[in-house]
Amino acid sequence: MLLHEFRPGRLIAGATALALAVLYAGDAAAAWVAPWYAVVPVLCGGLGTAALATWVAYRIRRRSARSASSDSTEAPASTSGSQDIR
Repeated sequence: MLLHEFRPGRLIAGATALALAVLYAGDAAAAWVAPWYAVVPVLCGGLGTAALATWVAYRIRRRSARSASSDSTEAPASTSGSQDIR
Protein backbone atom coordinates (compact mmCIF):
# COMPACT_ATOMS: atom_id res chain seq x y z
CA MET A 1 0.00 0.00 0.00
CA LEU A 2 1.37 3.39 -0.98
CA LEU A 3 1.33 6.28 1.45
CA HIS A 4 1.01 8.83 -1.34
CA GLU A 5 0.89 8.87 -5.10
CA PHE A 6 4.05 8.83 -7.18
CA ARG A 7 5.10 12.23 -8.57
CA PRO A 8 7.77 11.73 -11.26
CA GLY A 9 8.21 15.46 -11.89
CA ARG A 10 9.22 16.08 -8.30
CA LEU A 11 11.65 13.18 -8.46
CA ILE A 12 13.34 14.61 -11.55
CA ALA A 13 13.44 18.15 -10.10
CA GLY A 14 15.02 16.79 -6.91
CA ALA A 15 17.57 14.80 -8.87
CA THR A 16 18.43 17.95 -10.83
CA ALA A 17 18.97 19.92 -7.63
CA LEU A 18 21.09 17.10 -6.24
CA ALA A 19 23.20 17.00 -9.42
CA LEU A 20 23.82 20.74 -9.19
CA ALA A 21 24.76 20.41 -5.52
CA VAL A 22 27.25 17.65 -6.34
CA LEU A 23 28.64 19.69 -9.24
CA TYR A 24 29.36 22.72 -7.09
CA ALA A 25 30.45 20.70 -4.04
CA GLY A 26 33.09 19.03 -6.21
CA ASP A 27 34.15 22.44 -7.44
CA ALA A 28 34.36 23.78 -3.89
CA ALA A 29 36.43 20.77 -2.78
CA ALA A 30 38.80 21.34 -5.73
CA ALA A 31 38.05 17.90 -7.13
CA TRP A 32 37.26 19.46 -10.51
CA VAL A 33 36.62 22.86 -12.03
CA ALA A 34 33.01 23.62 -12.90
CA PRO A 35 32.37 26.77 -14.93
CA TRP A 36 29.86 29.19 -13.46
CA TYR A 37 27.57 28.90 -16.47
CA ALA A 38 27.23 25.10 -16.13
CA VAL A 39 24.13 25.62 -14.00
CA VAL A 40 22.07 26.98 -16.91
CA PRO A 41 21.84 23.88 -19.16
CA VAL A 42 21.59 21.47 -16.23
CA LEU A 43 18.86 23.48 -14.51
CA CYS A 44 16.87 24.24 -17.67
CA GLY A 45 17.14 20.68 -18.94
CA GLY A 46 16.20 19.17 -15.60
CA LEU A 47 13.25 21.46 -14.95
CA GLY A 48 12.00 21.07 -18.52
CA THR A 49 12.17 17.29 -18.20
CA ALA A 50 10.39 17.50 -14.83
CA ALA A 51 7.62 19.59 -16.37
CA LEU A 52 7.21 17.10 -19.22
CA ALA A 53 7.09 14.17 -16.78
CA THR A 54 4.49 15.97 -14.65
CA TRP A 55 2.33 16.70 -17.70
CA VAL A 56 2.52 13.08 -18.91
CA ALA A 57 1.66 11.73 -15.45
CA TYR A 58 -1.28 14.14 -15.21
CA ARG A 59 -2.62 13.02 -18.59
CA ILE A 60 -2.29 9.35 -17.60
CA ARG A 61 -4.09 9.91 -14.28
CA ARG A 62 -6.81 11.92 -15.98
CA ARG A 63 -7.36 9.31 -18.69
CA SER A 64 -7.52 6.44 -16.18
CA ALA A 65 -9.96 8.38 -13.97
CA ARG A 66 -12.17 9.16 -16.97
CA SER A 67 -12.28 5.54 -18.09
CA ALA A 68 -13.06 4.39 -14.53
CA SER A 69 -15.98 6.81 -14.21
CA SER A 70 -17.50 5.90 -17.59
CA ASP A 71 -17.75 2.23 -16.59
CA SER A 72 -20.68 2.87 -14.23
CA THR A 73 -23.45 3.25 -16.81
CA GLU A 74 -25.96 0.92 -15.14
CA ALA A 75 -29.29 1.93 -13.60
CA PRO A 76 -29.24 4.39 -10.71
CA ALA A 77 -29.28 3.12 -7.14
CA SER A 78 -32.96 3.93 -6.59
CA THR A 79 -35.43 3.20 -9.38
CA SER A 80 -38.59 3.54 -7.29
CA GLY A 81 -39.03 7.19 -8.28
CA SER A 82 -39.08 8.48 -4.72
CA GLN A 83 -36.17 10.72 -3.80
CA ASP A 84 -37.56 11.80 -0.40
CA ILE A 85 -35.28 11.93 2.61
CA ARG A 86 -36.72 9.91 5.45
